[in-house]
Amino acid sequence: TGIKPSTEALQNSTGSTLASKIINTAKKYIGVPYLWAGTTPKGFDCSGYVQYVFKSHGISLNRTAETQYKHGSYVSKSNLKPGDLVFFQNTYKAGISHVGIYIGDGKFIHASSSKGVTISNLSSSYYTSHYYGARRIY
Repeated sequence: TGIKPSTEALQNSTGSTLASKIINTAKKYIGVPYLWAGTTPKGFDCSGYVQYVFKSHGISLNRTAETQYKHGSYVSKSNLKPGDLVFFQNTYKAGISHVGIYIGDGKFIHASSSKGVTISNLSSSYYTSHYYGARRIY
């Protein structure tokens, strides 16, 4: 799958510590502006943001939301855990077109085209209607 977990990730069988580290890293970038094709803290698009956050923890992901969905294993919405990736379809184009990182309590962090890096609620009508699925990466 192209994923190369860090030594830390491999030693952590539960993943909970790694999840909290990923989420803490993700939250550092709240407020960074949205930038089409952006992959750095100067500006992120959704998949560039997810790729950047995971790479900082030694996990390599593909570049686009559609190809990031090929990583890891399927997780049902009812079994989401912090650190899982959540995917949305038919947002600005047909098919899988948006990704974020689940942070718990029904919320996820992502690079929104209207707000930049922000936390949103999975149960909002927009994200409920566009929800595609989730993947557990580690």
